[in-house]
Amino acid sequence: MYYSTIYPSPIGNITLACDGNGKNLVGLWMDGQKYYGDTIPEAMIPNDDISLFNRTKDWLGQYFSGDKPKISKLPLEPIGSEFRQGVWQILREIPYGEVITYGDIATIMAAKCGRKTMSAQAVGGAVGHNPISIIIPCHRVVGTNGSLTGFSGGIKTKIKLLEHEGVDLSKMFIPKKGTAL
Repeated sequence: MYYSTIYPSPIGNITLACDGNGKNLVGLWMDGQKYYGDTIPEAMIPNDDISLFNRTKDWLGQYFSGDKPKISKLPLEPIGSEFRQGVWQILREIPYGEVITYGDIATIMAAKCGRKTMSAQAVGGAVGHNPISIIIPCHRVVGTNGSLTGFSGGIKTKIKLLEHEGVDLSKMFIPKKGTAL
């Protein structure tokens, strides 16, 4: 059993999901987000009366008001493979207002897996399937060349989140091909 609630944010409605015990956050998706709810194996039951949801809404309120709430304040349990879990753990370590490249994450993952190299495309797939967007900050990942690509919430939302965090976007660009705005 999984529960859900809606948080109206400055970037639109956000759906939150937790496990049946109401102890762990398992999802956070923006309306229209690619892969919306895809890690939840069954229907989510709306329930606005769960303390974890109230804590998560407070966290999001702090974030959108310009504070830098710590990710560790929330019990996160994204559902995914061991590889994806490894990538999502790296995402949690990206500091507020900073970016990292898919290639950087691939290098870190290769070292963790005892390999010489790792595909940045495989990392991109894991980043794109991050089920707890914003809190696990996949919007802070960019292409090696400064391309603002690969955010399942859309490039416009990615730009809004990065601008909100004070990231200098002057050397970054929106790719002409393969990106939905």
